[in-house]
Amino acid sequence: MILKNASILAIDDDPDVLTAVRLLLKTEAADIVTEKNPENMRSILAKRTFDLILLDMNFNSSINTGNEGLFWLRKIKEFGSTAAVIMITAYGDIDLAVRSLKEGAADFVVKPWHNERLITTIKEALKRNDPKKAGQQGASDSVIGSELLGESEVMRDIFFKVEKIAPTDANILILGENGTGKDLIAKAIHQHSLRAEKPYVKVDVGALTETLFESELFGHKKGAFTDAREDRMGRFETGNGGTLFLDEIGNISLHQQAKLLSVLQNRMVTRLGANQPVPIDIRLICATNVPLTELANENRFRKDLIYRINTVEIMVPPLRKREDDIILLARHFDKIYTNKYMKPLHDFDARAVEKLKSYHFPGNVRELQYTIERAVIMAEGDVLQAKDLIFSPIESAPAQADEPQELKLSTIEKNAILKVIEKHNGNISKAAKELGLTRTALYRRLSKYDI
Repeated sequence: MILKNASILAIDDDPDVLTAVRLLLKTEAADIVTEKNPENMRSILAKRTFDLILLDMNFNSSINTGNEGLFWLRKIKEFGSTAAVIMITAYGDIDLAVRSLKEGAADFVVKPWHNERLITTIKEALKRNDPKKAGQQGASDSVIGSELLGESEVMRDIFFKVEKIAPTDANILILGENGTGKDLIAKAIHQHSLRAEKPYVKVDVGALTETLFESELFGHKKGAFTDAREDRMGRFETGNGGTLFLDEIGNISLHQQAKLLSVLQNRMVTRLGANQPVPIDIRLICATNVPLTELANENRFRKDLIYRINTVEIMVPPLRKREDDIILLARHFDKIYTNKYMKPLHDFDARAVEKLKSYHFPGNVRELQYTIERAVIMAEGDVLQAKDLIFSPIESAPAQADEPQELKLSTIEKNAILKVIEKHNGNISKAAKELGLTRTALYRRLSKYDI
């Protein structure tokens, strides 16, 4: 963490000190928040996170024992903040400041300070507290703590599984609905693994045609096909020594499955147009939104390949089964988008919280993310209200059985095409595959129905 990207909270009951800190840091840091009353710290830290906190050692409070700074330092830790804490102290309280270091403070500065010295102290504390600099474990925590979030029991169970299985080389199958964060779990497994310093390669195999599947995964020699103008390394070779994440594995054909199984059994790949196999060493993680019971149908998926890719499986729950995480995630996305669109961080009023908790989120975490982004853009003021939360019409409920339905074949076909294209976010290749059409045939229908 560098100072220009840092968010800093300064707490001191002296307004002159807060003014001095704000003037000094407003051009140095990304954000500086000041507060006179430490009693307000809990509500401030509940709404947002900070990279560093400047905390006075003495307040005119009811504690009044000379240990106020130590008291509030302990409270910061109890509140769950991971911010680095720098104590601000008078010369006569240096002994207390030294004690604060033993209790978890990053450093201390003595009033009156030299501006250059304070900035240097802040920079050093941020650098020491940067998870990217804290070794492999810190890097692993950065994904789970900053992108993959959850306090619910089901998510704690997933974090426990990640911790247990990541250091092994076991192949992992991640199951779950679209938008639940399967790719983040795959990344977390890689970051916690012994291969964390090696490549992490992701491939959406469900979007690859037969020819592209082999070329993309196994590579090709120059001249192997019309557009092969040079030798190209495939994803297996690119990820050699690291982790290969194959997303949407449940959508590949039986022919593609046979090719993949051969590579996994032999641990060798042969580029298209070549005869010489190349040994590969990868840790395989796969993901699919297809339920395991459907995947086990041999008309759809080879059982021998399921066993090969599924040493351990992780089931990612839909958001509707993670009610305890909804507001946590909503605040996380609010922070991201208020920063992106340069708007004030929002609080959520009671009706907005209730609306979020009572909604079923068919689009899962991805739908929540887009809902909060829209709300941040459209909301006025620093409080998000229920009216600001507009859920996606893409995920609207199907028509009720007693509603009249259009039975004209052309209309049914048009509606089916629209539904599948929406499902795959406009990806024509995926839509054509699900509809049982070629891309050319689908394009003809798009033109016919003026879609």
